[in-house]
Amino acid sequence: MRAVVLIPARYASSRYPGKPLVPLLGKPMVLWVAELSAKAVGKDNVYVATEDSKIADVVTAAGYNAVMTTDGCLTGTDRLAEAALQVTADIYINVQGDEPIINPEDIRKAIAIKKQDMASIVNGFCWISAAENPESVNIPKVITREDNTLVYMSRKALPGFKDDKCAPKRYKKQVCIYAFTAEELAAFKAFGRKSELEFSEDIEILRFLELGKTIRMYETQPGSLAVDVPDDVAPVEAALRGLHRI
Repeated sequence: MRAVVLIPARYASSRYPGKPLVPLLGKPMVLWVAELSAKAVGKDNVYVATEDSKIADVVTAAGYNAVMTTDGCLTGTDRLAEAALQVTADIYINVQGDEPIINPEDIRKAIAIKKQDMASIVNGFCWISAAENPESVNIPKVITREDNTLVYMSRKALPGFKDDKCAPKRYKKQVCIYAFTAEELAAFKAFGRKSELEFSEDIEILRFLELGKTIRMYETQPGSLAVDVPDDVAPVEAALRGLHRI
């Protein structure tokens, strides 16, 4: 089976325009993600899906594959669905272009789980750290059954609780590594719009629940950090310095 990583990288981000090219310790963020992905699947199996030639030029100059998509994609997964029409593979791994400290082992883990259960979507989660605020709307919280099958995701701090003695000790958060087949991506795109829950929460994987798909969540390494807004750059750079001893 061929597994490839597709990295959605949209220049015209509403919250942070040009985000994929934001320099982190002097290197565009999308290249940090591409390099980590290459450690998992090899450089030839890493593709950046983008609507913007500036991103494509940076990616190809660094020796990675760029796939041009339209600028009307509703979500990153819709962008992947377009890119998958141009890249032949059995398994498509979505690694978000704004999570530059993803562990390559977690990408390999997603591939292994998908190979064992090709009928299910695969998505990562980790535990929210003490330094993070579970009330933050920038952190999608993950609700699962005890077997880690997804029940729901929300930007609210879930699960809720009736009184303090029932309060959860820890919360799960989404880590944006997903595993799909071409057929699953095509079905997602064919839905044609954001589902009501997806639109309300602004969490695209909820569309797969509307499609009746089982979503298997798996635990990744802790410490996942995303760049959603400019204020996120400094803590991500600090984490990169620590990881690479810069």
